[in-house]
Amino acid sequence: MTAVAQKNNRMALIAVSAVLGMLGLAYASVPLYDLFCKVTGYGGTTQRAEMFDAQAIDRDMNVRFAANVHRDMPWDFKPQQHTQKLKVGEQGLAYFEAHNPTNQTIVGTATYNVTPHKAGLYFAKIECFCFTEQVLKPGETVVMPVVYFIDPLIEEDINLNEVTEVTLSYTFFVMEDEDATNVTGR
Repeated sequence: MTAVAQKNNRMALIAVSAVLGMLGLAYASVPLYDLFCKVTGYGGTTQRAEMFDAQAIDRDMNVRFAANVHRDMPWDFKPQQHTQKLKVGEQGLAYFEAHNPTNQTIVGTATYNVTPHKAGLYFAKIECFCFTEQVLKPGETVVMPVVYFIDPLIEEDINLNEVTEVTLSYTFFVMEDEDATNVTGR
């Protein structure tokens, strides 16, 4: 093999490796971004708490609730209350209602965020329907609780001194068929 052929083979190997590396990074970017958001609270991603151990402080916070469905999701979905007022560090309990008006079983999953986004780091959920897939049979209605608190560490973040209201928003999506098969056993 000539020196030119070896050089061309090496260049082709480098180009193929670069393309495969970029493809791998593109594939991994969504889970890595999701992990980054969960760790930092970036983009309004809330924190998940295993248990409630916060001490309430003398700072009032209004929590608003919003419910949406993706355009392909036929469910009716709404919060049972639109606002709650509580002290920072106090445990809150809110209920959301979902109804399947169709004649088929639908499996859904919810995404969530908090606005203002900078408060997401301090909004902790202990129990939430968004942690599991929801299966609703035709005509079925379900009431789903969310147990949460706003971490008192918010008081130490000077960028959040003016925040007196946060909004917890959910959007329900239809799960893809292959994912739903694992949940419903179809």
